[in-house]
Amino acid sequence: MSDRENEPSLDQEGDRQAEVWEKIIHRPEFESLLAAKKRFIVPACLFFLLYYFALVVLVGWFPEIAKKRIGPANLAYWFALSQFFMAWIVAWVYTRAAGRFDRLADSLLGDHANPDTDKP
Repeated sequence: MSDRENEPSLDQEGDRQAEVWEKIIHRPEFESLLAAKKRFIVPACLFFLLYYFALVVLVGWFPEIAKKRIGPANLAYWFALSQFFMAWIVAWVYTRAAGRFDRLADSLLGDHANPDTDKP
Protein backbone atom coordinates (compact mmCIF):
# COMPACT_ATOMS: atom_id res chain seq x y z
CA MET A 1 0.00 0.00 0.00
CA SER A 2 1.47 3.36 -0.95
CA ASP A 3 1.22 6.63 0.94
CA ARG A 4 -1.08 8.03 -1.72
CA GLU A 5 -3.66 5.33 -1.02
CA ASN A 6 -3.75 6.35 2.66
CA GLU A 7 -4.15 10.08 2.04
CA PRO A 8 -7.90 10.16 1.36
CA SER A 9 -8.68 8.21 4.52
CA LEU A 10 -6.48 10.52 6.58
CA ASP A 11 -8.21 13.54 5.06
CA GLN A 12 -11.61 12.01 5.74
CA GLU A 13 -10.65 11.24 9.34
CA GLY A 14 -9.37 14.78 9.78
CA ASP A 15 -12.60 16.18 8.35
CA ARG A 16 -14.64 13.98 10.68
CA GLN A 17 -12.61 15.13 13.67
CA ALA A 18 -13.01 18.75 12.61
CA GLU A 19 -16.79 18.25 12.42
CA VAL A 20 -16.84 16.66 15.86
CA TRP A 21 -14.81 19.50 17.37
CA GLU A 22 -16.97 22.05 15.60
CA LYS A 23 -20.00 20.52 17.33
CA ILE A 24 -18.25 20.27 20.70
CA ILE A 25 -16.91 23.82 20.97
CA HIS A 26 -20.37 25.31 20.74
CA ARG A 27 -21.89 23.15 23.46
CA PRO A 28 -22.55 24.70 26.88
CA GLU A 29 -20.83 21.72 28.53
CA PHE A 30 -17.58 22.53 26.74
CA GLU A 31 -17.80 26.18 27.73
CA SER A 32 -18.48 25.05 31.29
CA LEU A 33 -15.41 22.79 31.19
CA LEU A 34 -13.21 25.65 29.98
CA ALA A 35 -14.62 27.96 32.67
CA ALA A 36 -13.97 25.36 35.39
CA LYS A 37 -10.39 24.91 34.22
CA LYS A 38 -9.87 28.66 34.18
CA ARG A 39 -11.34 29.02 37.69
CA PHE A 40 -8.76 26.54 38.95
CA ILE A 41 -5.67 27.27 36.87
CA VAL A 42 -5.56 31.07 37.14
CA PRO A 43 -5.71 31.23 40.97
CA ALA A 44 -3.33 28.26 41.30
CA CYS A 45 -0.77 29.93 39.03
CA LEU A 46 -1.13 33.25 40.82
CA PHE A 47 -0.69 31.57 44.20
CA PHE A 48 2.39 29.70 42.98
CA LEU A 49 4.00 32.82 41.52
CA LEU A 50 3.26 34.94 44.58
CA TYR A 51 4.63 32.27 46.90
CA TYR A 52 7.73 31.80 44.74
CA PHE A 53 8.53 35.51 44.49
CA ALA A 54 7.76 36.10 48.18
CA LEU A 55 11.18 34.64 48.98
CA VAL A 56 12.87 37.13 46.66
CA VAL A 57 10.93 39.99 48.23
CA LEU A 58 11.69 38.72 51.74
CA VAL A 59 15.43 38.45 51.14
CA GLY A 60 15.71 41.57 48.99
CA TRP A 61 13.59 44.08 50.89
CA PHE A 62 13.38 42.59 54.38
CA PRO A 63 16.81 41.06 55.04
CA GLU A 64 16.55 41.50 58.81
CA ILE A 65 13.39 39.39 58.91
CA ALA A 66 14.99 36.82 56.58
CA LYS A 67 18.01 36.53 58.91
CA LYS A 68 15.87 35.74 61.96
CA ARG A 69 16.93 32.35 63.26
CA ILE A 70 14.38 29.62 63.79
CA GLY A 71 16.06 26.56 65.19
CA PRO A 72 19.11 25.49 63.17
CA ALA A 73 18.43 27.80 60.18
CA ASN A 74 17.14 31.26 59.40
CA LEU A 75 13.67 32.16 58.11
CA ALA A 76 14.86 32.50 54.50
CA TYR A 77 16.16 28.92 54.45
CA TRP A 78 12.95 27.56 55.99
CA PHE A 79 10.87 29.53 53.52
CA ALA A 80 12.98 28.24 50.61
CA LEU A 81 12.52 24.68 51.90
CA SER A 82 8.77 25.24 52.20
CA GLN A 83 8.64 26.05 48.50
CA PHE A 84 9.47 22.44 47.66
CA PHE A 85 6.55 21.21 49.76
CA MET A 86 4.27 23.90 48.37
CA ALA A 87 5.12 22.85 44.79
CA TRP A 88 4.40 19.20 45.62
CA ILE A 89 1.07 20.13 47.22
CA VAL A 90 0.08 22.30 44.25
CA ALA A 91 1.03 19.45 41.90
CA TRP A 92 -1.06 16.99 43.93
CA VAL A 93 -4.06 19.34 44.00
CA TYR A 94 -3.71 19.94 40.25
CA THR A 95 -3.55 16.20 39.58
CA ARG A 96 -6.84 15.73 41.42
CA ALA A 97 -8.44 18.64 39.57
CA ALA A 98 -7.09 17.41 36.22
CA GLY A 99 -8.74 14.04 36.87
CA ARG A 100 -12.06 15.85 37.26
CA PHE A 101 -11.42 17.83 34.08
CA ASP A 102 -10.52 14.63 32.23
CA ARG A 103 -13.74 12.93 33.33
CA LEU A 104 -15.76 15.93 32.14
CA ALA A 105 -13.90 15.96 28.82
CA ASP A 106 -14.34 12.20 28.37
CA SER A 107 -18.08 12.46 28.94
CA LEU A 108 -18.28 15.34 26.48
CA LEU A 109 -16.22 13.50 23.87
CA GLY A 110 -18.14 10.29 24.53
CA ASP A 111 -21.30 12.01 23.35
CA HIS A 112 -19.62 12.62 20.00
CA ALA A 113 -17.52 9.48 19.62
CA ASN A 114 -20.05 7.79 17.36
CA PRO A 115 -20.11 9.61 14.00
CA ASP A 116 -23.67 8.37 13.36
CA THR A 117 -24.92 10.13 16.48
CA ASP A 118 -25.99 13.66 15.71
CA LYS A 119 -26.83 15.32 19.02
CA PRO A 120 -27.63 19.02 18.99
